[in-house]
Amino acid sequence: MKKLTKTLLSFVSASALSVTMGSSIPAVIGQTETVSAVDTNNDDWLHAEGSRLYDMNGNEVWITGANWFGLNCIEYSPHYLYAGDIDDMLQEVADRGINVIRFPISTELILSWMNGTPYQISSGGMQAVYNPPVDQDDGNGGVIKAGTYGNLNKDFVEADGKTLITSDRGFDIILDKCKKYGIKAFIDIHSPHADNSGHNYNLWYGKETADGTMITTEIWQDTLVWIADKYKNNDTLIGYDLKNEPHGKGPEGDKAAKWDGSTDENNWAYAATKCAEAILDVNPNALIFIEGVEQSLSGAMPGDYWGIADRRDNSPYIGAWWGGNFRGAREYPIQPKQGTSQIVYSPHDYGPSVYAQTWFDKDFTTQTLLDDYWYDTWAYINAEDIAPELIGEWGGHMDGAENQKWMELLRDYMISHHINHTFWCLNTNSGDTGGLWANISCGQQAGSTQITWEEEKYALLEKALWQTQETGKYIGLDHQIALGQNGLSLNQFYADYAGTEGSNLDGGTVVKDGKPVVTNPDEKPTTALSTENPTTAKPSDTTTSATTDGGQSDTNLLGDANCDGEVNMADVASIIQHIGNHDAYALSEQGVANVDMCDGTAGITGNDALAVQLLVAKQITKLPYVE
Repeated sequence: MKKLTKTLLSFVSASALSVTMGSSIPAVIGQTETVSAVDTNNDDWLHAEGSRLYDMNGNEVWITGANWFGLNCIEYSPHYLYAGDIDDMLQEVADRGINVIRFPISTELILSWMNGTPYQISSGGMQAVYNPPVDQDDGNGGVIKAGTYGNLNKDFVEADGKTLITSDRGFDIILDKCKKYGIKAFIDIHSPHADNSGHNYNLWYGKETADGTMITTEIWQDTLVWIADKYKNNDTLIGYDLKNEPHGKGPEGDKAAKWDGSTDENNWAYAATKCAEAILDVNPNALIFIEGVEQSLSGAMPGDYWGIADRRDNSPYIGAWWGGNFRGAREYPIQPKQGTSQIVYSPHDYGPSVYAQTWFDKDFTTQTLLDDYWYDTWAYINAEDIAPELIGEWGGHMDGAENQKWMELLRDYMISHHINHTFWCLNTNSGDTGGLWANISCGQQAGSTQITWEEEKYALLEKALWQTQETGKYIGLDHQIALGQNGLSLNQFYADYAGTEGSNLDGGTVVKDGKPVVTNPDEKPTTALSTENPTTAKPSDTTTSATTDGGQSDTNLLGDANCDGEVNMADVASIIQHIGNHDAYALSEQGVANVDMCDGTAGITGNDALAVQLLVAKQITKLPYVE
């Protein structure tokens, strides 16, 4: 794969740009934790600052969830409700620490809701009974109590105790029950049409529904705006993944999703921006999850264009997983008119058991994955503090070999780099990945559901679920309702745990007065922009022990803007923000002394930031830097 060239100056320019457009250092720095007193049922909305997500109080959050598909299929409900009770299943999901569920759905299904002709939940998709629905005379002077013979998913049946309700009412019930157990949700437009294999279709438009309606770009956007408006006061549904895995190969031309600066209908960047703007007009609090495409132009030869035939040598295209390619976002980022505070980039990433990609053709490591694929394809967005990321799909079979190794490497990278994620998937019926559930069975009564989990796979995921460091309590995203029976609400975590044991975010952080602190003096300090370990980092992200003139103490180290005893990209960001907004991001007196080292007496300038960056990238060996 062709490597993209990244210059040192481009990193500094990107940081400087983030200062002009909004804070790239999270607001949690320098802020005091606050706690809401009352659950207003509309206070759990999230927003982005730099590469992190925050609640309304400026406290950082971590989305660590799973996918549950079925609403995208012809059953019109999450799969396995034909084998278990919704309350039993969501209770276990919450108890297991999954704080968000990504629900795939089709444009066709939402269109039926919008048009007032909602599809009825299929009897093949849900087992639901409440028999008898009301108390009945048994004919012998006694009473047969309602639900005696059946009480399973009873909220999904009509008054007769057996007829399934419509899918729109079913979705309302699902959201209510997610709220009950402290789980948040977002939907993913998995395909234009309701189809169990609809994810194979390239685009967000161009397929017919069951009644012959052609899904157009306009209908796709209108349905998303409609549902965003409907649920704008329901903070259980926190956001919208606009399209699952836009894909297609370059030679397919206008039949494939591309990412460029055009207004062509198949330009995903343009369509996603316009759709995001329309949604934010009706609900400015919703998160907008933007996936990538499959291929991008490589720039291998002058004159190459989207649609040109592929070549064996010097291919005009660079490939990726479906929905995984964000190379185009460097030049053409998603920037709605409302700003970028609600934008989350959402790549999908899989291992060799799904497809033997070229980057697996070696004894791969985190570093080789970064070099060969991850960094230039999607990881730069998080590493350079451009925007938050949520890996919308990752997972696979536990093979005890390469695929499992890949899952562990990606999991650890996400933990260390505050990357949000939703595992694929809960369902057992995902052919190329399997699921977290191995088997589900139940009787005719609620409370009888028996879920057998793929415990080894769950154990792999569990390390990447947001939880406290010592007691292992799972942390939810609702301010008032705890996640499951033994988990925490956001308020509980920030009031009682954040400043003591902290959480596993960033590989382990404790927060006091809104700032990450170090509990073990022998460990590296964790800052809001902490970087990779040198063994797994791209060169520009490496933390370094600076070689300086003279013997400075830990807080008197040239280049150490934040006075944490080390010199890394966090210091570069601190310098840039200090330059851009001195009042909001003032350095300490010692920090100023540590970095004001270029241009004589000119004060702190961009040259100081560049000098530190050159040191971190090992382009120079000591400070001050003199050309």
